[in-house]
Amino acid sequence: MVKQIAGVTVFATVILCLVIWLTQSLRLVDMIVNRGLPLATFAYMASLLIPRFLTIVLPIAMFSATVYTYKQLITDSELVVMRAAGLSTPMLAKPGFIVASAVTIIVTILNLYLLPLSYREFKDLQHTVRNDLGSILLQEGSFNTLSDGITVFIRERRSNGALKGIFVHDNRDRARPVTMMAESGAIVQSADGPRVILKKGNRQQVDRNGGKLSLLYFDQYIVELSAGESDINGRRRKPRERYLHELLAPRDEINDPHYRNKLAAEGHTRLSSLFLPLTYCVIAMAFMLSGAFDRRGQTKSVYGAVLAITTIVIAHVGSQNMAAHTPFMNLGTYFIALAPLLVALYVIYFLPRSRNIPKGPNGPIQQA
Repeated sequence: MVKQIAGVTVFATVILCLVIWLTQSLRLVDMIVNRGLPLATFAYMASLLIPRFLTIVLPIAMFSATVYTYKQLITDSELVVMRAAGLSTPMLAKPGFIVASAVTIIVTILNLYLLPLSYREFKDLQHTVRNDLGSILLQEGSFNTLSDGITVFIRERRSNGALKGIFVHDNRDRARPVTMMAESGAIVQSADGPRVILKKGNRQQVDRNGGKLSLLYFDQYIVELSAGESDINGRRRKPRERYLHELLAPRDEINDPHYRNKLAAEGHTRLSSLFLPLTYCVIAMAFMLSGAFDRRGQTKSVYGAVLAITTIVIAHVGSQNMAAHTPFMNLGTYFIALAPLLVALYVIYFLPRSRNIPKGPNGPIQQA
């Protein structure tokens, strides 16, 4: 039984990860086809997304494998034979606990180490591509977002690197957005990051408070694209990029209480997620092993287990979003992960054995 549950879990995990990985990687394909990003860089960036998918997919795949395996055993009357041989419900649930324990260890490693490590590397590489490799990411005839608040349009890009028909919109200062147009120019690298050199154009700026338009004609103008963020170490790390101690006890963002709440919510969500593989597996076994045997199938048990897991997933995500605004809701993430686990354990270990009496079309089958 352990081999069957583990085998189906691995198969389901691989299939689900491939599907999600392919859909998410489509966002990076455009960088290869139209913008010249090296294939090796694309493959490396795509591989860095796998730990993020595994933390979500692996517990759900294990739940599906548990439901499928026990349903097949019931359908083939193997569980009936094992019960007749004297195996109790806790003994029949033991294989599921073994697989759930192994998955819990894997999820713990992913959540506490591999997820922040891979996502940090992904964001650093993405930052490098957008800033240091900005010149290769420009596509003719379309609006290119090089960094937050910077949009560039180029009518023509020549082989020597010269740009023709340039439009730049700088919205980093939302109170005073700037629009620049130039006949020609080029992107050059500097110690502070990439810069756009504009020649023969104009600079338009609107003061939104006063509604006044400032118009400046120039022969040459330089626009900083990186906004002082070309240094990777100076970039503010997002919650998924941080390790657990950086989430629960951050040394930065002292003057930003809202962001500290988001970091704490991410940290508590990771800790509470460590219980989810065991919770999913125990719920699946509680539904499949506690219900009466029915020769017409176990459809109700399967639907009940799926509904329970769906409710837990939605509630867990919702509690994390609420905890970003209300820190008290961090306790809700633990309650949602642990309360169903305790209920399912009670069902497996303490429900009367009479619930497991086989049932036929005309009612319970009397045992000798």
